[in-house]
Amino acid sequence: MATIPQLYQYYLQHRTICTDTRSIAEGCLFFALKGDNFDANAFAEKAIQAGAAFAIIDNAAFAKNEKFILVDDVLTALQLLAKHHREHLNIPVIGLTGSNGKTTTKELIKAVLAEHYQTFATHGNLNNHIGVPLSLLSLPQDVEIAVIEMGANHQKEIEFLCEIVQPTHGLITNVGMAHLDGFGGFEGVKKGKGELYAYLKKHKGYTFINHDNAYLQEMGIVSGIHQPIYYGTAKGNKISGKLVHSDPFITFEWSDGKSIYPAKANLTGSYNFENILAAICVGDFFGLTAEEINGGLAKYFPNNNRSQITKTDKNTVICDFYNANPSSMVAALNNLSTLTSAHKIAILGDMFELGNEAEEQHQKIVSLANSFNFDQVIFIGDHFYKCKQQNNGLFFKNTADVASFMAKECLKNAMVLLKGSRGMKLENLLGHL
Repeated sequence: MATIPQLYQYYLQHRTICTDTRSIAEGCLFFALKGDNFDANAFAEKAIQAGAAFAIIDNAAFAKNEKFILVDDVLTALQLLAKHHREHLNIPVIGLTGSNGKTTTKELIKAVLAEHYQTFATHGNLNNHIGVPLSLLSLPQDVEIAVIEMGANHQKEIEFLCEIVQPTHGLITNVGMAHLDGFGGFEGVKKGKGELYAYLKKHKGYTFINHDNAYLQEMGIVSGIHQPIYYGTAKGNKISGKLVHSDPFITFEWSDGKSIYPAKANLTGSYNFENILAAICVGDFFGLTAEEINGGLAKYFPNNNRSQITKTDKNTVICDFYNANPSSMVAALNNLSTLTSAHKIAILGDMFELGNEAEEQHQKIVSLANSFNFDQVIFIGDHFYKCKQQNNGLFFKNTADVASFMAKECLKNAMVLLKGSRGMKLENLLGHL
C-alpha cells in the first residue's frame, strides 16, 4: 500500500489530477473513484492507455504493473493527499461558505485580488468532499492567495472540509433556508455553516463578517472568533458602503473610513451588494488600493447563470437558475419588483432539498410572487403544482410542458426572471424567450 508521503512524490512529478477517463490529460494521475453505479477501478487500465502516468486504485485485482498504485481507499487518499499538499503551502487560504451567494462572492474576491496577486479560486462549484481536494491539488505553483469555496448540505461537512483546506481567513456569505432536509432545519443550517467560524477561532484565523447580518453577528459572538473584520452599510465597519441604485446594474459607493469611492458592478440585484462589499473588504485587508479594488470589480462579468442579465431578440432575461432556495427566491422576486420595465414575468422552478418544509415554503413563494402584480407568473415542478388549486398563476408539472406552452404563446418585450433549482433545467426555456 502506498503511503500519503509516497503518493505526494508522484503528485509533485504529475500535478494534473483526473477522475474521468473521458478527459484524461497526458501524464496525469488518475484517481479511480467509486460512484453510486460504477467502480472506476475497472477503468484504471483504460486511463493508463489514454495517457495517465499512474492510476491510483483500491482493488488489487486491477493492478497490472507498476503504473497502478494501490491504496486502502481512493477517495480518502485523494482527500489526505490534498491535506498533505495544503500543509506544504505557505500562503493565505480564504475559506468561503454560505447558503446563498458563495460562487458570486468567490468570483468577486478573485477578480479583486487578481489585480495585485496571483490568485486562485475554486473552479465552478467544485466545493464538496471531492471538489475541494481537487481544487487544492490544482493550485498553480506560483499562486499567492487561494479562495476555496466549501459547500455543505449537512452538519459536520464544513468541519471536515476545513481540516483539508486549513483556511487562514474565512467568510460566510449568509445563512438561509437552504438544504433544510440535510441540516435538520434553519438552526441546523446556522450550526453547520458556523463550523467555519469554529475552525478559524481554534486556529486564530481572520474572519470577515457582514455586520448587517444579525445571524452572522450572533454566530461570530457565540464562536468567540479571533480578530473579526466587519463590513456593511453602517459607518464604523472596516468597510462600509451605500447602494445608489440597482436598475438593472449595481451602482454604489464605499468607504474605508478615510475616503469615499464611487463604483459600479456588472451585477443585477440589490442582494448582490453585500457580496460586493465582502470582496472589497477582503481586497482592502490584503492591501489593495481603491483603484485596484474598483478595477477588479469592473472586470467581473457573471457568466454562470447567477444574477446574469441576457438580452434576447424578444426579452431581457435575468438568468438566475443555477440554484434556488426560499431565501434566494425571495431576494430575486423582490429585485424584479424594483426594476424599471413596462412588462414583468416571473418563471419559477421548484426548490429542492427542503424536506418537510417543502410544501409550506413553496406556498410562501407563490403568495409572494402573486403579490407583486407581475404581468405573468409561471410556476414549474411538482412542489409548485400542488399549490395550483388555491392560487393564481400558470402551473406546469415540468419544464418540457412550459416549453410547449411558450412555443404557442410568444412572450416578448418583457423583463423575465428565470429562477429555480439546477435540476429543473430552466436553461431549456431560454430559446423560447
